[in-house]
Amino acid sequence: MKSNRRAPRWAATLIGLVSGAVAVGVSLLVAGLVKASAFPVVAVGNAAVDLTPAALKDFAIRTFGENDKTVLLTGIVLVLAATAAAIGPPAVRDLRYGLAVLAVFGVVGIAAVLTRPGAEAVDVVPTVAGVAAAMFALRHLIRRALVPVSGPPEPETAAEPPGEISAAGARERGPYERPVPPVMRAGGDRYALDRRGLLVGTAGGIVLAGVAGVIGRTLSGRAQVSAARVDLRLPRPATPAAPLPAGVDLRIRGLSPFVTPNSDFYRVDTALVVPQVDPRSWTLKIHGMVDRPVELTFADLMKRPLQEADITLCCVSNEVGGPYIGNARWLGTSLAAVLRDAGVQKGADMLLSTSADGWTAGTPVDVVLDGRDALLAFGMNGEALPVDHGFPARQVVPGLYGYVSATKWVTEIKVTRFDEDEAYWTPRGWSPRGPIKTESRIDLPRDGARLSPGRTVIAGVAWAQHKGVDAVEVRIDRGQWRQARLAEAPTADTWRQWVIDDWDATPGGHTIEVRATDATGYTQTADRAGVVPDGATGWHSVGVQVG
Repeated sequence: MKSNRRAPRWAATLIGLVSGAVAVGVSLLVAGLVKASAFPVVAVGNAAVDLTPAALKDFAIRTFGENDKTVLLTGIVLVLAATAAAIGPPAVRDLRYGLAVLAVFGVVGIAAVLTRPGAEAVDVVPTVAGVAAAMFALRHLIRRALVPVSGPPEPETAAEPPGEISAAGARERGPYERPVPPVMRAGGDRYALDRRGLLVGTAGGIVLAGVAGVIGRTLSGRAQVSAARVDLRLPRPATPAAPLPAGVDLRIRGLSPFVTPNSDFYRVDTALVVPQVDPRSWTLKIHGMVDRPVELTFADLMKRPLQEADITLCCVSNEVGGPYIGNARWLGTSLAAVLRDAGVQKGADMLLSTSADGWTAGTPVDVVLDGRDALLAFGMNGEALPVDHGFPARQVVPGLYGYVSATKWVTEIKVTRFDEDEAYWTPRGWSPRGPIKTESRIDLPRDGARLSPGRTVIAGVAWAQHKGVDAVEVRIDRGQWRQARLAEAPTADTWRQWVIDDWDATPGGHTIEVRATDATGYTQTADRAGVVPDGATGWHSVGVQVG
């Protein structure tokens, strides 16, 4: 339908923006009724994450850290807003143009939704509803903003340059004058901008988008899941962790504490929007190369023999000296015991675990069954697992990088083989097996710090999960290596603090380096390597200025 109209650019742009907002709000509302993961903005973002080359993902993590997903979502929203704003002016002239662009966006959203793991036909409903609402809003707002003007056009003329007055007193048109058209005229029809109608219409659209969005977020389960987590009372473990030994934390200001608070624990995953999984409906399916397939409810999980364990987790994207590592006391049930109940068949060497948002990890079976504290965890540092960290349940396997072991929001474990199945990161250039490498980090002083001359503390952490740290050495300006004093460590599965507290800092610039030796006698290499394909290597160093 050709509307054949004109409007001030600001008004047309506003019409486009509000129509886009209605699309987002309505689609979020319908996604809350259908399935949260069917929200097209998130589906497009997740598809973008999947299609992004590994090198670019690594750059995003290095540059934006844990805010990488926020940056991506913000970018998607800005692109949608810019496109919606651009739709307005041409749509005012010809409605078919705006409808066609919205239809294209609908096709993109549907394609993104249907390519998500576990997608169903019903998942396209939020996208279709959002696009239909935007089309209705666009047409409605144009009709409210531009109203027909009755009567013949008034023969106005331009004010300059002025014409001359004839002898009869009539004003003659000057050589550069032209008739001024009606305020808005095209194809013989005249329209006037109804500012009140535009403002009322856009206000209604904004209210609709906002209310729909709020209800959609609530329906997506965020409020219910948060309430379920708060109400959860953790049972006492049958096998509690031993009390932390005296001296496990050197309590030096600026040094990473032995136990990382939940609020400070790093988060690196592919979930643009954190899955909201209600423990009352959660189940864990264990199948594949097993004698007896198992399906556990959350109540079943909590009834099993429970144990606590102090375990340090590390992300494979952690650069040398990086922040993506933390230590916590976890509560859960033995993953090995659950697998033995299912009966792992001969020849199986991989656990392909799947999260609620479809992400997968491949964990070596022999590692889980070798006696280490591999857990299906639902408690973290004395409270229910935070939603950001996998509530209601996640895998925790000491000694392996998270991309092959620490599946959050876990809902399925397929017992299989590495030569038959691939996890999410493997076809993207990462190693299928990811043992954590022996590494160390300087926390004090910070790189680039300016220090006063005199006695200065050098301190940090070192880790060699499931092997244990036996020694840490520090050297300054490529001088002799000095043994650092080590804090206690409860097990070989945690990091270990270290300190040198008697360095006599002299004026000038200095470079401080650190290296660790694990219980097998291996000393970390000085050779620098990036995080791809199986974790970074090299000595961490900082430069300081004294004086």
